[in-house]
Amino acid sequence: MPTVKAYAAPSATEPLIPTEITRRPVGATDVLIAIRYAGICHSDIHLVRGDWGPVTYPQVVGHEIVGEVVEVGDAVTKHAVGDRVGVGCMVDSCRECENCLAGMENYCLKGNTQTYGSVDRDGTITQGGYSTHVVVDQDFVLKVPEAIPFEAAAPLLCAGITTYSPLAHWGAGPGKRVAVVGMGGLGHMAVKIAAQMGAEVTVLSRTLDKKDDALAFGATRHLSTMDDATFTDNADTFDLIVNTVSAALPLDRYLRMLRLDGTMVNVGAPPEPMPVHVFTLFGNRRSFAGSSIGSIAETQEMLDFCALHGIAPETELIGVDSINEAYERVLSSDVRYRFVIDTATL
Repeated sequence: MPTVKAYAAPSATEPLIPTEITRRPVGATDVLIAIRYAGICHSDIHLVRGDWGPVTYPQVVGHEIVGEVVEVGDAVTKHAVGDRVGVGCMVDSCRECENCLAGMENYCLKGNTQTYGSVDRDGTITQGGYSTHVVVDQDFVLKVPEAIPFEAAAPLLCAGITTYSPLAHWGAGPGKRVAVVGMGGLGHMAVKIAAQMGAEVTVLSRTLDKKDDALAFGATRHLSTMDDATFTDNADTFDLIVNTVSAALPLDRYLRMLRLDGTMVNVGAPPEPMPVHVFTLFGNRRSFAGSSIGSIAETQEMLDFCALHGIAPETELIGVDSINEAYERVLSSDVRYRFVIDTATL
């Protein structure tokens, strides 16, 4: 089994450190990818710090991965050596359940295999993209279009698809009013994508610090949620609200901003429950929903959409020695808008 360099969390409380991990041998349908860039997602921090449950340490995280194919298995037909490719939040699924057969592997009824922190087919714990190489089944590898800058492409594999999927599913487009809650790594992608889909986009954020950015990315308004008037003046207004923040919110205040048959969808993942009063949903026949990444086909669709419309995340490139500092900056919202690790520094 090949040994590769990586950066891992040794526990929930210690800084990440350099290490080595083993990858499975390249099987018949596998692709070996030399990772060039890996994005830092808030989910990485949640998982390594144990916010979402028990973790097997040491754990290498990172589910925003782009690189080049350096080896393929004998039965691989979808990718070739030298291809620019990406790997997102999942690397396998049961492929037999109703949802998988419908092409929605992200909702695998048996639970898809996450890029890190999941039990892999060989019984080992999956290790993510803060490493030099990864082996993935060809069916879970995406093609990264040449039109997308390679060093900026990695966050599309999580932040891009996590926001694209609900926007596409709930029909963001001309004539639709979309509100994006939060203007961080997920939120700025939601603004860019929704605007290119043709929707009228409003950003709802605690402060107006990023107003100029929001307008430059395609939003028509940027409102402060610290101002009560934001909620009263925009009651019964939006067709879709995409909540990207990973903290508990007073959901009823936001739900009352939905017009008839409007939906608020959560893509942020706060660790604590968020209560909702059913009577708020009765008004305007409102819905509260969740959305989890996207299928492989939908992720490829998102990449092609971004290439066509010139959409890329705003990124800050760092070396591995800055990962722990980057984690603290993510937690303090001190990034515009996504950190990307240059894995050549491993």
